[in-house]
Amino acid sequence: METADYDQVKALWMSIHGFCIRSIDDSREGVERFIRRNPTTSIVAEKDGQIVGSILCGHDGRTACLYHVCVSETFRKKGIGRAMVDEALEALRLEKISKVYLVAFTNNEVGNQFWKDMGWTFREDFNYYDFKLNSENHFEFNA
Repeated sequence: METADYDQVKALWMSIHGFCIRSIDDSREGVERFIRRNPTTSIVAEKDGQIVGSILCGHDGRTACLYHVCVSETFRKKGIGRAMVDEALEALRLEKISKVYLVAFTNNEVGNQFWKDMGWTFREDFNYYDFKLNSENHFEFNA
């Protein structure tokens, strides 16, 4: 993924029912900052020049996180999501990262089933906490 992909990626995000973005983190500037910090690990999938899937993937030198893993609703069940995840994981292996996590909303049935089918482990042994440093960075869900 490159910063030039932003408009198509955001259009993809906005086309997916129930998708959630943050006003600042997922703005053009926020995504550009993320890609500068993680230049080799974020992925897009294209079909006929159109972006049909994307993953924001970054790490802190120790642990990685996948954000906004999505495939256009019209291109699902074709192996695109699996291929993108495999590509992101390989990029992380090359950077010597050995642990990856992600957060999936509990009501995201399609996403949760995807991760189970991919062999990811559902964790019940810890609590996830969140602290908002910037009150202007609010969630926006697609209807």
